[in-house]
Amino acid sequence: MALNEQVRAARTLIDVYRYAARTYGDRPALCPRLPDGTYGSISHKGFFETGLCLATALIELGVEAREHVAILADNRLEWAVTDCAVLCAGAADVPRGTDVTPAEIDYIINHADVRVVFVEHAAMLEKFHKCRSRVPGVTHVIVMARDEPLNFGALGLWDLVERGRALRARGDRRAEVRMDAVTPDDLFTLIYTSGTTGRPKGVQLTHANMVSQIRNLPIEFGTSDRLLSILPVWHSYERVGLMFSIAFGGPTYYTSVRTIAQDLRTVRPTLLLSAPRLWENLYQKIIHNVHQQSRLKRAMFRVAYFFSRRLRHSAYFIEGRRIDLVGRSPLRSFVEGCGHAVIYAVLLAPYLVMDGLVTRKLRAILGGAFRGTVSGGGALPPHVDEFFNYIGIPVLEGYGLTETCPVLAVRTWKKRVIGTVGPPWPETEVRIVDLDTHEVLFPDPKRKGGGRGLRGEIHVRGPQVMKGYYKDPELTARVLRDGWLATGDIGVMTYNDCLRIVGRCKETIVLLSGENVEPLPIENKLTESPYIDQCIVVGQDQKHLAALIVTRPENFVDDGIRIDDPAQLPAHPEVRRIIAREIKALVNARTGFRPFEMIHGWRIVPKPFEPGDELTSTYKLKRHVIDAKYSALIAEIYAGANQRTSSSL
Repeated sequence: MALNEQVRAARTLIDVYRYAARTYGDRPALCPRLPDGTYGSISHKGFFETGLCLATALIELGVEAREHVAILADNRLEWAVTDCAVLCAGAADVPRGTDVTPAEIDYIINHADVRVVFVEHAAMLEKFHKCRSRVPGVTHVIVMARDEPLNFGALGLWDLVERGRALRARGDRRAEVRMDAVTPDDLFTLIYTSGTTGRPKGVQLTHANMVSQIRNLPIEFGTSDRLLSILPVWHSYERVGLMFSIAFGGPTYYTSVRTIAQDLRTVRPTLLLSAPRLWENLYQKIIHNVHQQSRLKRAMFRVAYFFSRRLRHSAYFIEGRRIDLVGRSPLRSFVEGCGHAVIYAVLLAPYLVMDGLVTRKLRAILGGAFRGTVSGGGALPPHVDEFFNYIGIPVLEGYGLTETCPVLAVRTWKKRVIGTVGPPWPETEVRIVDLDTHEVLFPDPKRKGGGRGLRGEIHVRGPQVMKGYYKDPELTARVLRDGWLATGDIGVMTYNDCLRIVGRCKETIVLLSGENVEPLPIENKLTESPYIDQCIVVGQDQKHLAALIVTRPENFVDDGIRIDDPAQLPAHPEVRRIIAREIKALVNARTGFRPFEMIHGWRIVPKPFEPGDELTSTYKLKRHVIDAKYSALIAEIYAGANQRTSSSL
C-alpha cells in the first residue's frame, strides 16, 4: 500500500500519529521560533515519543479515558505535544487561546466538566487562578512553558514529560492500552465557539471527523512542503492544517503577526493557512507603498497589473475557471473562448516583460517558494481575492464551520474559480434550501441546471459533520436533521460546480420597506477604499441603510491632512468629505447595487474593531456587540435622517 494510502486509511488520529512517527522518523515535524529569530525543530519520532511520555504522566495523575482536558494557550510546540498526549491518554481536549475571558473560563471549564487544565505560561496561570474558586472541579493545573514559576501548586509540563519517561523506562504501557481502545466515534476535541452571537457552544468533534479531512485532502501536500502556522491553533481550521502536516510529513513552522515578514524570508514556506485579514493588510501595504513611489514607478505598477489581470482573466475563461451563475451555452463559451485566446496571445509578451520588472518582485515578498494559501475563517473581499490571484499568488479560498471540522469546500489548483469557495470537499453532500419554503432548490433535476444559480441556505452532510453540541440536545436537533447540518449561510451552487457564499441568514437586514439586504457585499465594497479599514452596515427595521466606518488615518496623512489629535478625526471636515466621496463612488448603481442598498448615513467610529470585543478571534464582526456598543451613534445617524425627512414635508 502506498504511503498516502496508508495514512488515508487511518481510523483515528492515534493511527495518524503512529504512522507519522514510523514513516517520517527523524524528519522535522514541528519547528518553534527561537528568541534569536532562528528555528529549532523536533522530529516526528521525537514528537510522538514526547506525547507518549506526557500521556503516561497524565494517566498517572488520574486522567480517565474520554475525559475532557482544557488547554488555555496559543501557538507553540507544547500545544501540539499536549494535544497529542491528551489523545494518547484516550481523552479529548477543550482548547482556548490566552485571550479567553474570565467569564468564558468559568463557563467552559464548568460546562465541559474539566478536572485538568494546561495553561501556557505564568501570566495565564495568574489569570486562571483568579477564577479558581469558581471552577471547583479542577484538580490539577499544568504550565506549558519551560522555566516559568510554578505558583499556586501548578505542575510543569516538561517535569511531567520526564516523569512519564521514567515510568515508560520501567515498562509502563498504559498509554498504549488507552490508544488501542480509542474508537472513531470518540471525541478528540470539544471546541467552544466564540460565536458572533450568544453564549459559547461546545462542538463535539470525533476522531472520524478529523480523519475524514485527512483522507480527503484534495490539495497536494508532502514532505517537501513547509507550512507556516499563524492562525490560532485551537481553531479547527488551523488544527486541521497541523494534522495535514503531521500526516503527510511536511514540517510546521510557528510564526506571529509581529514576525511574519521576517519569517517568510527565513522559512520560505510553500503553503500557508490564513485568514482574510492577513491578505487585506498586505494588499493595503502594497497599495500604500505604491502611492509613495515616483510617478514613473506608479505608472509601471498600473501597467504591470493591467497586463497581469487581463492575461489571467482570459486564461481563467479558457480553462473554465471563470464563475458561471447562469449556465453559458456551449456556442457562447466557444465564441468567448476564441476571443480570450486572441487576447491571451496578444498580451503574453508584454505581460512577461512587466512581470519581470514589477509583479515578480511582489511575489518574492512571500519568500520565493510559495505555492499558495488557503484563506478561511471569513469571507475574502473580492478585490483582495482578485488582486493576489491576478499577480500570480494563488489564493485558494475555503469554507467551513467549527461544526464541520471544519472544511466543507475549497478551491484547488485546477478548480480555482475566483468568487467562489471551490467545489465541495470529497464525500461531502451540499444542498441549497429555499429560505422561506424550505424546499430543496439544489440538487433538483426538474430545475434548470439542476438548481444551479439559485440562492438559499446551505445544508451539508458528510463524515466531517459534528456529533452534536455538548449537553444541548435541543440546539443539536434544530441544526442537525437526518445527518444534514443547516449552516445558517446563504449560498449558490455555480455552473462550475463550485460553491459561492453570499451571506448569513441571521445577518440579513430587513428594511421597513420589506426589502432584504445582505450587508457583506456592501461592506466588502466599502473596504476597497484605501481610507476605510473596517465597516459594518446597519439598518434593521429602518427606512434605509447606514454604516459605521473605521478609517485608515495614515492614508489621510499621506494626502497632506494634518491630524494632531486622533480623537478629532471623526469630525475633521476634510476627512468627512473624503469618506462621503468614497461611499458614493463605491456603492452605487454603476457598481451593481440596487437603490435600497445605498448608504444614506454614516459615522466614523473612534477606534478599530478588535478581537475579543467587536470581532471574533477570526476577525468576524460580532454584529450584536457592535449594535449594542454603538447604539447611540446609530441612533444619531437615523435621528439626523428623520429630522431631514420631517423638514422636507
